[in-house]
Amino acid sequence: MAKSGKTSQQQQAKQLRSYVEPFRIDGSKEFHLKSHKPGEKGDLDKEAANKIIEANRGRLHELQEKLYAHDRWSVLLIFQGMDASGKDSAVEHVMSGINPQGCQVFSFKQPTSKELDHDFMWRSSVSLPERGRIGIFNRSYYEELLVVRVHPEILAQQRIPPELVTKDIWRERFEDITAFEKYLARNGTLILKFFLNVSKEEQRQRFLERLDDPSKNWKFSLGDIAERKLWDKYHAAYQDLIRNTSAKHAPWHVVPADHKWFARVVISSTIVSAMEKLDLRFPEVDKSDTGNVKKAKAALEKEGRDAVRVSKLKEQDES
Repeated sequence: MAKSGKTSQQQQAKQLRSYVEPFRIDGSKEFHLKSHKPGEKGDLDKEAANKIIEANRGRLHELQEKLYAHDRWSVLLIFQGMDASGKDSAVEHVMSGINPQGCQVFSFKQPTSKELDHDFMWRSSVSLPERGRIGIFNRSYYEELLVVRVHPEILAQQRIPPELVTKDIWRERFEDITAFEKYLARNGTLILKFFLNVSKEEQRQRFLERLDDPSKNWKFSLGDIAERKLWDKYHAAYQDLIRNTSAKHAPWHVVPADHKWFARVVISSTIVSAMEKLDLRFPEVDKSDTGNVKKAKAALEKEGRDAVRVSKLKEQDES
């Protein structure tokens, strides 16, 4: 039976790899964003995908319990993507099976005045997950290599000494982020980064859906249209940052995002596969405590028997 269970787990792991490896970028090969198709959906249809997502959700729940109990590793999930790429819904669906007490979600918006008085990594640093927890960054410090790069006027608001803002600033920030992530990995943080790769046409359709649905109107602003006009600049920035910040200890995953159900397969399979490699386990009870465990169990069982005995005596008296 044990052998059969192990074989089943190996088969499941092999299946998940087919939804992980094609989209993983770890710096070992040349990267070209154009070679990754947003509309890809593998060999799946929506029904088959939902079965995989549900199985991954159950497995993630088990792994999260062990992560929390083991209290050695932390997990950092970073989600990036163009507007309407599905970041919010991916977080909602993929993480719906986990215990919220062991999960921390941060959505980074435009920096506040206080945040601008610190270095660009500060607000992310203070939001990192504790050991035993899963941290989710919905957008992250990578915005510094995206929005700020596409809109260089924002850089002037960051109060950096002018002599430090040189033509090398983007290369320097690649180096800063790479060093930061290496530091985290060396201290027990599993880092998984997801770029939800949506096509320009699919984004247009999703914008129209938001405008047609009154309950989703709040998600849309005219600024979205202005940013859409800068599509090519954003994609050039994404290619550059993925190429320069991919590493085995902090890989990027370029997730086909035109089909939300397939994106969720890739994301959930990636998280489960990576966490299973951590060899998470529940703490073992010290042998010196075994006697106390037995005594506690015996006391609780005796308490139960006594309660039953008292209940029966009351019934006899009442009859």
